[in-house]
Amino acid sequence: MLAKVEFGGTQKYVKVPKSSESVEYNSFLQDITVKFCLQPECLREGQLILTDESGTEVDEDIFEELVNSGVLKFKISFRQPVIDLDVQIVRHESASSVVSDTPLSPLSSSSSDSTVILESTKRRRATGFMDRDQARQMVETVLKANPKGEEIFMEYDKTKTLTDAKRKQMVNILVADMIETHGRIPPSSARVNYALGIVTLFPCLQDPYSDNGYEHYYDPVGNTGYLAWRIKTVQRNTSVASQRQSRPTYQDSPKSRREALPSGEQLFGDECREALSTMRHTTDESVVKERMRTTFQYRQKMVHDKDASISVLDVFPRFLDIPGLIDQDFAMMFGDEVSSRFLAKWPTFFKPRVISDCKTLSTNQYVEELLLAIEPRPEEMYGWDSDMSAILLLLHLLPPTSKGQKKTAKISSAQAANYLVRYLQEGASLTTFLERAETKQPFLLCIGEQKNKILKFYIIIDQKAVPCKAQTSVAAFDELFKAHFVFSLSYDEALSNFYTFVQTTVYNIDVGSAKESPRVKELRARLLQHNV
Repeated sequence: MLAKVEFGGTQKYVKVPKSSESVEYNSFLQDITVKFCLQPECLREGQLILTDESGTEVDEDIFEELVNSGVLKFKISFRQPVIDLDVQIVRHESASSVVSDTPLSPLSSSSSDSTVILESTKRRRATGFMDRDQARQMVETVLKANPKGEEIFMEYDKTKTLTDAKRKQMVNILVADMIETHGRIPPSSARVNYALGIVTLFPCLQDPYSDNGYEHYYDPVGNTGYLAWRIKTVQRNTSVASQRQSRPTYQDSPKSRREALPSGEQLFGDECREALSTMRHTTDESVVKERMRTTFQYRQKMVHDKDASISVLDVFPRFLDIPGLIDQDFAMMFGDEVSSRFLAKWPTFFKPRVISDCKTLSTNQYVEELLLAIEPRPEEMYGWDSDMSAILLLLHLLPPTSKGQKKTAKISSAQAANYLVRYLQEGASLTTFLERAETKQPFLLCIGEQKNKILKFYIIIDQKAVPCKAQTSVAAFDELFKAHFVFSLSYDEALSNFYTFVQTTVYNIDVGSAKESPRVKELRARLLQHNV
């Protein structure tokens, strides 16, 4: 038997459950909460009211009699008043929200297919409507804290309007800040505040024919406007991404947000913009390094912002001509002791164990050439030097594995080495090489007369060459690893096990919390107990 139930202007059929020829009232209400995606707390706390078409409340003792008499149309609503509750009406299709600080009847909502989420306001960030000055200051602060914000101000000052590209850029920046502050479903009051802030900060963007002038950015009545549409897009993309990531990955650690160690004064707003300008024009490296220290938190926020991260080397171009800045940022994240671990532990402890372990395993021509380079004879000096060969031997012990997610051919450790390090003959065009470099993940470029006589090391990121301070292969690899954390970059999938081992076992970062494959754990157990 089916009953037609109306909630929030939407009607749905709900089965009327029976047990031993009797109608189950509580089961019927429970099915309604599932059908309309209501929170179970609504039912447990007696907040739901079932009425017939005339609005008369239907209690449990008369429900069965009504059903048997042919009454199969009902309405569901909330009992008033609702105390200390924050009610959100959220459309399924758009995952948008309308929040009221006072008790709200879902039947008064214009939502066509809604979900009611009830949370205690004591557990939520207090959100209220701002006045014009507060809203303007909030939007101004957010835009000035973003590297792209300066371009938006410059365009508006020049033209008194924004192109579509700059308007999209502004909306993306503000929505990212809104979601970071208020969560994945920002309340209506927050959306109104940002929209009000936009037209107050940029008065020429107001719509003189709308009630408030900001409805094209956010209209709370229809939940429309640029801000609302961007929020829906972000919600849709994050929902799809979460569904795709059903299996654990081994690449998240460098991209995780981390609390920076105490590092003295940090600059934001106008002071940060002044520091950025100073760094661009000064020739004093000590001044650049000091300004890089004071803008560290601003830079970290930038590299964790999906839209802003792609321009980090444009905003901080001194990475491209002053070596040592990667090492400085990494030390500010983890401290000097962690920063020095690879150089302290690899040459004397891990390198000889990796070499010894490879000698006990079955080898191929590639591995034999690497082992031969460890103690080369003069006539065989054609491969990598001893240090780089040992690092590549570790990659051989932790080769790429097929995770079963894509039907792609498994590659060998020799092929994977191309994602880790590449060689360029001295005198060849670096510009041409960068134009042809397709991989997006960082790798080490070694330039020299031959592979075992390297003169310069570069870390290639987004087809840009970041010079290494290092003079040796070991030190250059140390900087390459650190670049993943400094720029918030995932490990290349082919090098996932390799980098995870280095991260947890050598640097001791995220020990016990990082996702490690059985192969990583097995090799660690073998090497740590191995006597050379």
